[in-house]
Amino acid sequence: LPPTFRTSAENLTTTATTDNGSFFIQVICSLTMRTSKSGVGVLALAASLVVLLERACNSEALAYVDQPYGGSPGRIAATNNANNNPRSATTISDPKLLEKYAAFASTLADVAGKEIQPFWRQSRQALGQQTKLEEDRSVFQSASPVTIADRAAEWAMRELIAQHFPDHGIYGEEYGIKDVDADWVWVLDPIDGTRSFITGKPLFGTLISLLYKGTPVIGCIDQCVLNERWLGIAGQESTFNGRPIKTDGVISLSDAEMYSTSPDMFQDGDELFRFDAMRGAVKSTHYGADCYAYALVASGFGADVVVEADLGLYDYCALVPVLEGAGGVISDWTGESLTLENHESSKGRVIASANSLLHDQALQILNRPTISSDDILRVSPDDELLALLKEMPSKQPNSNVSHLLCGVMLGEVIAHLGP
Repeated sequence: LPPTFRTSAENLTTTATTDNGSFFIQVICSLTMRTSKSGVGVLALAASLVVLLERACNSEALAYVDQPYGGSPGRIAATNNANNNPRSATTISDPKLLEKYAAFASTLADVAGKEIQPFWRQSRQALGQQTKLEEDRSVFQSASPVTIADRAAEWAMRELIAQHFPDHGIYGEEYGIKDVDADWVWVLDPIDGTRSFITGKPLFGTLISLLYKGTPVIGCIDQCVLNERWLGIAGQESTFNGRPIKTDGVISLSDAEMYSTSPDMFQDGDELFRFDAMRGAVKSTHYGADCYAYALVASGFGADVVVEADLGLYDYCALVPVLEGAGGVISDWTGESLTLENHESSKGRVIASANSLLHDQALQILNRPTISSDDILRVSPDDELLALLKEMPSKQPNSNVSHLLCGVMLGEVIAHLGP
């Protein structure tokens, strides 16, 4: 290797080993994601880092690399749905009250469906399609479609709530909030997946949730075109068209089928970097299902994980009781509960998994420290090789070449360090 490469790598070693060894794999990933013009140069740099990694890091450095959770690849079915999940233990003074409210949630879904169905697979003109602009949102959420059906469905639900429970609050996507400091608050998304709806794809749903003191205790996912309805009640088994459901997930992310509505819902930089790490950890990634993906995980239909960001409160509250009542786990990216109180701190970042084993693995990936090329430059700003990074592309997270090189280098790391 050229002397410059050796010297720069030595400088990195001297500084980085004062932290933990996982820093090195961060460096490799960061460099790989940002360099693709010269494959030879990247491989040479990788080789020098791998050699130094062998000298500088002990086996604990591989904490950054996914470790198997034991057992052979396979699926694990939930054995005890709601009772194993501490978040389902919200205390309600009158348990029968939840049954009453759950029945009302189904009534709301019926009313919304009657407003939506006449507009199914109609022209843009018939839908009255408009674009809703929002600042400080991701590319995906900054300009989202809205239709007559969206507004009519929410308005019908709000009128029914006001008629039957005038003291309840409402948090809706289309018509805003009302009395959200009340003990009971209905959270409404008339059409979650409007992009699917306007293009005739039946992967959308009406989301209805009831919060008790800010915590989701009832959730309904309704697909009025396919006549499919998922219902979750805190502390009880979730149902699909009246039948109990259980998740059925694999035990390792490397075998998992992951869903996300769109890669454009992740902000450039740290958020997208973490999502890229999840994409690299799972078996395959699927897009475009919105709330329907969470229903698939809850039903045990083969989907294992959903990772999303920049969601509104109305996008995820209904999902919580459904997932948890089916034996799944759902939280924000830090593992915190999805509640009204935590919405701002969660930033709409949601991770849902078929079981706790998958969820723990996903949280490890989503919470790893990240490093940018700027961070690397600060380690040794005068180094000749590191200075060259300034001339390289800022980031290329979707480069197939970069992903291939990253895989090669991580394989070499494991081979050098051993088990």
